[in-house]
Amino acid sequence: MPSNWTFLTNHAHVLLALAADPDARLRDVAERVGITERAAQLIVKDLTIEGYVSKTKIGRRNTYAITPGRTFRHPAESGVQISALLRIFRSA
Repeated sequence: MPSNWTFLTNHAHVLLALAADPDARLRDVAERVGITERAAQLIVKDLTIEGYVSKTKIGRRNTYAITPGRTFRHPAESGVQISALLRIFRSA
């Protein structure tokens, strides 16, 4: 019987979506990740509060910037920068 787990969390998927398209609407990010727009908003809020993403309002739209020097939160990867994850998926 197939299971539905994945290696990356929705937080990682949202981070990667914003890295790929910093000007994306959260509606589009949510669709890409397969979550609701509200879930995408909450995840971006988490990522912003923790300093992984910064948000700049330009007119009526937001643009997002990833902070590649931030490290993973889990103790097992706490010395690894987010830039390592971004590099993996930029080359994929």
